[in-house]
Amino acid sequence: MEAFLTPEFWLAVGQIVMIDILLGGDNAVVIALACRNLPPALRNKGIIWGTVGAIVLRVILIFFAMSLLKLPFLKLVGAVLLIWIGIKLLVPEDEEHDVQASDRLLGAIKTIIVADFVMSVDNVIGIAGAAQGSGHPGHEMPLVIFGLLVSIPIIVWGSTLVLKLMDRFPIIITAGGMLLGWIAGSLAVGDPAIQAYVPESDKVHLIAGGLGALFVLAMGTMLAKRAAAET
Repeated sequence: MEAFLTPEFWLAVGQIVMIDILLGGDNAVVIALACRNLPPALRNKGIIWGTVGAIVLRVILIFFAMSLLKLPFLKLVGAVLLIWIGIKLLVPEDEEHDVQASDRLLGAIKTIIVADFVMSVDNVIGIAGAAQGSGHPGHEMPLVIFGLLVSIPIIVWGSTLVLKLMDRFPIIITAGGMLLGWIAGSLAVGDPAIQAYVPESDKVHLIAGGLGALFVLAMGTMLAKRAAAET
């Protein structure tokens, strides 16, 4: 119980919620598109049950992700993916969503769950990394579940507000990309394959996290400027 009262636990919860909000924009769009042909009386049910199914599936995926991250080199691979996701977050791009709408409740729920499964790789890696960096081995899954439960109402009912805030305050997106870089750096130095060469200390994790955040910021800013110059 004491583990749930530490600053590290709540910091990790905050990271999980922020990751889910920043990377859940597409998921919110998918939910809306999948339910657009439902009768008005069934839309809320489609949104709620589709989201619940997607969250349960994501918890299962994260469980396997955290188990796999204990194997050598996989944390390094996960760190590289997080760096790429963080940089991609900082580079604006036009995306089209080709999501089949269903006029049946079960069809809409199935569409939401399947689409969320395909689109959740970034969320799963980010959340698993944040949970493993909480400093409380053995409490990762309660942390993940709690963080996801907190983020559900934010994604379902507050996605529009969050997206508007991101449009108005781009610094939120920049901070989110740097957060992913921070998690990537901390994740990389904890890989079993390099633990013999890297001293295990909070200072090392802070330095690695800072370097990851700065790398994402530098690369993301450079690529964003290049993309703006080409348009």
